[in-house]
Amino acid sequence: MASFKMKFALAPVLALLLLTACDQRGVDQKPVTDTSGATSDLTFDFFSVDPKPNWNGMQDEVGKVITAKTGVTLNGEFAVSGGQDRVSLMVASRDFPDIVSPKGELSKLVDAGAMLDLTDLIEQHAPNLKKLYGNYMDRLKYSNEDQAIYVLPSYYAVDQKYFDAGGGFGIQHRVLKELGYPEVRTLQDYENVLRAYRDKHPMTDGQPTIPLTLDADNWRIMITVTNPAFLATGAPDDGEYYIHPDTHEAKLHYKRPEEKEYFRWLNHMYNEGLLDQESFVQKSDQYKSKIASGRVLGVIDQDWGYAEAEDALKSAGKGELTYSHFPVTLTEDMKDHSFQDPGFMSGWGIGITTANPDPVRTIQFFDYLASEEGQILMNWGIEGKHYEIKDGKRVIPMDVQDQKTNHASTFQKESGIGLYQNMSGRYGDGVKDSTNNYYTTNFPEQIEAAYTEAERETLAAYGASTWKDLFPSEEEFPVKPWGAAYDMPTPGDSDYNVISQKTQDIIRKRIPEAVLSSPKQFDVIYDGMIDELNQAGAEKMEKQYTEWIQNRVRLWNVD
Repeated sequence: MASFKMKFALAPVLALLLLTACDQRGVDQKPVTDTSGATSDLTFDFFSVDPKPNWNGMQDEVGKVITAKTGVTLNGEFAVSGGQDRVSLMVASRDFPDIVSPKGELSKLVDAGAMLDLTDLIEQHAPNLKKLYGNYMDRLKYSNEDQAIYVLPSYYAVDQKYFDAGGGFGIQHRVLKELGYPEVRTLQDYENVLRAYRDKHPMTDGQPTIPLTLDADNWRIMITVTNPAFLATGAPDDGEYYIHPDTHEAKLHYKRPEEKEYFRWLNHMYNEGLLDQESFVQKSDQYKSKIASGRVLGVIDQDWGYAEAEDALKSAGKGELTYSHFPVTLTEDMKDHSFQDPGFMSGWGIGITTANPDPVRTIQFFDYLASEEGQILMNWGIEGKHYEIKDGKRVIPMDVQDQKTNHASTFQKESGIGLYQNMSGRYGDGVKDSTNNYYTTNFPEQIEAAYTEAERETLAAYGASTWKDLFPSEEEFPVKPWGAAYDMPTPGDSDYNVISQKTQDIIRKRIPEAVLSSPKQFDVIYDGMIDELNQAGAEKMEKQYTEWIQNRVRLWNVD
């Protein structure tokens, strides 16, 4: 494993001048200096458990400005598949990066004593972060017992309002158009559409048409196979658990009878020849390759999971082969809870390790990214190049928007727009800055401008302006007092984690087995899975998780 070392170089005079400026909100941006008092450029080693295929070593346009403003460059390493093993290796070897974004692996690093408490650093050196988090600072605390702040929440934006949907059940626009834009509300509706089109067009460009395919490669099984089971049966996203809204009791969501019926539907789709037989053996690259070929009629996924494939289709001028987003449920009386508001969540974020040679410079780097200037730069890019100001409003020129829509991967790699969002705290969609402009480009007018012609045509046929218009809105649900259970840190070395791994092994073996079985064998396999889970200690694990959920509710309700 490569060692993590800091590299110094003299900073240009221009960078120093830029650093002494104030941001647009009037919060002072002081020059950053190393511990010797001499202004210098720094390179910090950074590890994230999430992949970032468009990372360009901060040599993109936005990255270069960030370095000029802060004197900081990140030497980034990004896990390709989850990063759990990489974090465990860090702990075993005691070889930590300077900065880390561990998501659900934070507890391993905390238990190893590898994370710095950021509380005083924020108080003394990060006015923009203090302003950003404001009344949510209590939610940054690790636990009731350990109230240190180990990470800056970065995966969840402050005061986020969602204006569009990127998940649900997708169908190619060409399919919907040819079938006259049929109703797509229940699993039966979805099945009928895929079947009807496949029967009319069994081949696509000389290859067999695939009505529906899934990506069960490693952790992706949760996104396209198991998570849809609770969303399609009227429950919100709490990871592997269903949390009772009144008692806050936790249980594995697979134990809900409704979800058994969702997996029975997948079993039915497989036995009817409508589900790709390779769904549980293909790799993610194969999954995306099939989508990019244009022969996959339907997907059940989040759009970021197949964005590369859609980008390829758009670049080839085949927007009609990309996908819609529908809130499909088992029955009409169920509601998709995709937009139930979890409030501000704080479990996943970015932190500073004990290996970091200059925590003050690091928190100042994070603070710049959280400033109004930094937020606009990360989300909009560079004025005059990526956006213009017209009548006091930021506007993306048509040629730039075309690149963002139809050549998204290349555009991001070259521009850097959107690459740095998870590297500090951030304002959410719908929040406006001091100039009355949105911090992000995700607001209705801009979202609609970014749609392809095929998307606009489909949306118009269903009487909608955005995909979110088709989903139940957040106003239809109460705010969840525990946030989202999946981002809650758990002890890194405990009986809970041993049991959790056993249950995951069982689930990832038995769910595919149940789906690929004969209809007569489905109940035997599924019911046997529930018994296996309980024998492995699931009930003990659920009791412990219930306690943690209830503790979080108490922690977050501190006045």
